[in-house]
Amino acid sequence: MDFKDYYNIMGVARNAKQDEIKRAYKKLARKYHPDVNKADDAEARFKEVGEAYDVLKDPEKRAAYDQLGANWKSGQDFNPPPNWDEGYEFSGGYTDGSGADHSDFFESLFGQHFKQGQPSRSQAGFSARGQDHHAKVSIELSDAYHGASHSITLNAAELDANGQVVTKQRTLKVKIPKGVKQGQRIRLAGQGSAGIGQGGKGDLYLEIDFKTHHIYRVDGHDVYLDLPITPWEAALGATIKVPTPDGQVDLKIPAGTQGGGKMRLKARGIPSTPPGDLYVVPQITLPAADNEEAKELYRQMEKTMAYNPRSKLGV
Repeated sequence: MDFKDYYNIMGVARNAKQDEIKRAYKKLARKYHPDVNKADDAEARFKEVGEAYDVLKDPEKRAAYDQLGANWKSGQDFNPPPNWDEGYEFSGGYTDGSGADHSDFFESLFGQHFKQGQPSRSQAGFSARGQDHHAKVSIELSDAYHGASHSITLNAAELDANGQVVTKQRTLKVKIPKGVKQGQRIRLAGQGSAGIGQGGKGDLYLEIDFKTHHIYRVDGHDVYLDLPITPWEAALGATIKVPTPDGQVDLKIPAGTQGGGKMRLKARGIPSTPPGDLYVVPQITLPAADNEEAKELYRQMEKTMAYNPRSKLGV
């Protein structure tokens, strides 16, 4: 997938004011509108311009895009880094993620993000609740097991008096509840946009993601651990120490264990109702034949054991 330089598509500088971007869009939309321009690529260019404007007209999307795009050039092979949008606030409601009029590039960034809310009204006596805000935050797996309190810093984009997009930061104290799972949203009441008139503030919803762990994988409330074991532990059976996010446990490895299977430690996953499980996936590892004694042991195994792991392949 190619990186799209929306500024280049619009023909504006990266520090362009919002009114400059609006004028550029109107000019290009007229130029490439299929009802006016009969060129073969007019419709594609019209959609491309519309997509660029969809991002650059929105201070929130533009700020996040600018942060991401600083190290990319148009046409470069692109995959969004994990959690590239972490810590950025978006307002409005969820999109449906259909992407009918947008490229794969746009969908990879904003397809599951948030659409703009309705324009505010300022008539005397009119009241409306403020918009809800949304942001993604990453936590440690241990936070889900035990609960935690963290200070998080969020970036909120807005326009200054000169029509330039500026980013302001705010720091909030957030309580992470025990048993939270990936994708769950935590509501912070009254931390969204201010209301109009007598309308109250909107809320802030924090979408939870887990930081990559060096030994555990998470699926819902279940946790997975790849466990290295020796050939003799797998063949003869053994009781070994196994790490879990709640501390070590003794695990019995049955004789004849094959690599790649799953052993379940019931209720050792993320706490919830019911709690998740911890699945141990044995991975049989081979000692290195890095000295003559070790090599001789392998030769003896080759002579003693009539073992052909490819027999089911007919070879």
